[in-house]
Amino acid sequence: MIFIALPLRAEKRIKTLLDELADTTVSVHMMLDVFSFDLLSARWIDLNGMPAISIFESPHIGINSMSKRALDLLFGTMILLLISIPMLIIAIGVKLSSPGPVLFKQKRYGVNGQEIGVLKFRSMRVMDAGDGEVKQATKNDSRITPFGAFIRRTSLDELPQFLNVIGGSMSVVGPRPHAVSHNEFYRSQIHGYMLRHKVKPGITGLAQINGFRGETDTLDKMEGRIRYDLEYIRTWSIWLDVKIIFLTVFKGFVDKNAY
Repeated sequence: MIFIALPLRAEKRIKTLLDELADTTVSVHMMLDVFSFDLLSARWIDLNGMPAISIFESPHIGINSMSKRALDLLFGTMILLLISIPMLIIAIGVKLSSPGPVLFKQKRYGVNGQEIGVLKFRSMRVMDAGDGEVKQATKNDSRITPFGAFIRRTSLDELPQFLNVIGGSMSVVGPRPHAVSHNEFYRSQIHGYMLRHKVKPGITGLAQINGFRGETDTLDKMEGRIRYDLEYIRTWSIWLDVKIIFLTVFKGFVDKNAY
């Protein structure tokens, strides 16, 4: 058996070797050098009889897509039943804290970069749909109501996103959705940033249980979040989702960086 491990640019040399080896009885295999790239859910595919390797791909295709959706529907329905009364209480608190609607939608990028409307409990006096220049909430932000500060710090403002999960635009676990303007900024600052949109955005994720929650006021913090987001896509499994969900219960909701 012979394995040709030359770089793809050595096309002439590879052809010469193959011509000579065709006059033998050895088994010949090509070792493609694409693994020097930063692969994301790489796998072999068959394209009309021609083998190809996916460099950047979503792990949620075929049976994986169905199992991921089944997990979302199962946990999403269970959690919505558990939080229905707390959501009603929060809705009353939002209504009494300041004038305005209880819920609002923010424009975010979903899977494959498509825009979606993400539901949240209103926590600010000033509404921001996230379709222009967006200023992230900071410590002692004057726009946030006292009740809003509480539900933001404890992530209770994000509970309506389980309706997004049931509707199919979000997942229980996945990269957190960012404002559209933030995406457009960071995609030019962080290598591979947009690859986080190969899967549905989530309510919680690998980054959140590892401390990258709340305000990302420095490039280093955002780079750390993206690193975990891409690691999640590379290593995804149903069991990883279940693990993240349970770890979120213990350390993913409250964070000193969440304002």
